[in-house]
Amino acid sequence: MSQTAGRTEERQQPELKRVMGPKLLLLFIVGDILGTGVYALTGQVAGEVGGAAWLPFLLAFVVATITAFSYLELVTKYPSAAGAALYTHKAFGIHLLTFVVAFMVMSSGITSASTASNAFAGFVSDGFGLALPTGGDGRLLIALGFMALVALVNFRGVGESVRANVVLSLVELSGLLLVIFVGLWATTQGRADFSRVVVFESADDKSVFLAVTAATTLAFFAMVGFEDSVNMAEECKNPVRDFPRTMLTGLSITGAIYVLVAITAVALVPVGDLVDDSKGSALTQVVAAGAPNLPFDTIFPFIGMFAVANSALINMLMASRLLYGMSNQGVLPRAFGQVHPFRRTPWVSILVTTAISFALIVYVVRQSGTESGTNAIALLGGTTSLLLLVVFTIVNIALLVLRRDRVDHQHFRTRTWLAVLGALTCAYLAGPWARSAEQQEQYVIAGALVGLGIVLSFVTWLYNRSVRHRQIAFSDVSRLEDEVDDGSDDDGRSR
Repeated sequence: MSQTAGRTEERQQPELKRVMGPKLLLLFIVGDILGTGVYALTGQVAGEVGGAAWLPFLLAFVVATITAFSYLELVTKYPSAAGAALYTHKAFGIHLLTFVVAFMVMSSGITSASTASNAFAGFVSDGFGLALPTGGDGRLLIALGFMALVALVNFRGVGESVRANVVLSLVELSGLLLVIFVGLWATTQGRADFSRVVVFESADDKSVFLAVTAATTLAFFAMVGFEDSVNMAEECKNPVRDFPRTMLTGLSITGAIYVLVAITAVALVPVGDLVDDSKGSALTQVVAAGAPNLPFDTIFPFIGMFAVANSALINMLMASRLLYGMSNQGVLPRAFGQVHPFRRTPWVSILVTTAISFALIVYVVRQSGTESGTNAIALLGGTTSLLLLVVFTIVNIALLVLRRDRVDHQHFRTRTWLAVLGALTCAYLAGPWARSAEQQEQYVIAGALVGLGIVLSFVTWLYNRSVRHRQIAFSDVSRLEDEVDDGSDDDGRSR
C-alpha cells in the first residue's frame, strides 16, 4: 500500500452527526456574518464616502450574494467540509494552488480575529470609561491579553455547541437591532438628520467611483462568514435542500441590518465624529446620540465585546484547525499537528496561529502612522477582505471548470453569467486600483502571511525529499478541516 493511501486510512473517521436543520443553519449563517465588521468598521467606511456609508455595505452585499450562488452549487454538488480548498483541488488538481487557497483561508481567520482583538480593546475602553488613546500601550495590552485568553479557551477544547452559537448570535443581533431601534426612536424625537445619508464626501478628493470602490472593499469584511457555513455541510440533515434558501435568507437578513445600521449611524452622528476614535466607537456614539437619557450607551460596549469575542474565537478555532489539517496532510511541518495528550487539542497550531495574530496586532498599531492607530482595525479588516476576495475569485472560476464534472444526485445550479460576474467583481475588488493609498499596506500583510506559508511548505518539501525520500501532496483534501477531538465525552464532561 502506498504511503499516501496509508495516510488516508489513518485519517478515516466516522461520519459527522447530522443535527442541523434549516432553522439552526440559518442561525449559524446569520451569527457567523454578524459581528466584528459592522461593529468595528462603520466609522472607517463613513470616512471614505461620508454620509453615503450605506452604499458600500449594499454593494458588498450584492458582491457577496453573487459569489454565494457559486458556493451553493458547489456545496450541494460536493457536500463535504473542506470548502474552498476542496473545490480548488477538484477543479485544478494543482497542489500549490490548493495549498495557497487553504493557507489564505487560514490567514483570513487570523486577520479577522486580530481585527476583533482591536475592536474588543476599544469596547473595553468605552465600557469601563478608561479613555485609552487609540493605538496606545493600554489598548495594545488589552488586545494582546484578549487574544491570549482566546488561545487559552481554544487550548482548553471548545466543541461546537448549537446552543452556544444561538445565544451568541442573539447577543450580536441584539446590539445591531438596538442601533436600529434607537434610530427609529430618535427620528420620532426629531434628533435624526436623514439629509446627511445622501451627502457624498471623500477626505482625499477621490472620484465617487474610486471612493465607493475603496469603501466597498472595506465593507466587504462585514459580509464575510457565509462561506464558513459550507464547512457544516456534513452536519446538516439535508444540505442539498436546505443550503440554497437558507444561505440566501441569511445574507438578505444581514445585508438589510447592515444598511439600516449605516443609515442610522450617519443620520444621528456627523461623519467627522464617527471617524474620530477619541470620541468612542462609532456605534457607541450612535446609541448615545439617539437615546441620551437611556443607559443603552453604557450597555452597548459590553454587547460589542460579546460580538467580537464570538468572532475571534470562531476564527481562531478555524485557523488552528486548518493549520493542524495541513500538517496532518503532510504539506506543512508535522510538528504543527501535535495534539496535547490530556486536552486533545492541536496545541502547537494554536501557539503558532496565536503568535502570528500577536505580530499582526502589534504591527498595525505601531505602524498606522501619525493617527496613532486610527487605521489599525480598517487595515486588518481590509486584509481579511483582500484574502477572501482572491479565494472567492478562484472559487467562481472553479465552478466554471467543474461544470463538466457530473455527480449522481440533484444539486443547485447557478447561472453561468453569475459565476463569471462573481469572478470579475471579486478580482476587481482584490486589485490595487480598488484601494486607497492607505489601504495598499494590506498587500504587505497578506503577502507576508502567504509568503510564510509558502516558505513553510518548501521547508516541508525539502525535508521530505532529502530525509524521508517521498513526495508531498494532499492525501485527502476533503478531510482537511476535520474537527479535533476536544477531550469531552458524549455528555460534554471533560476527560
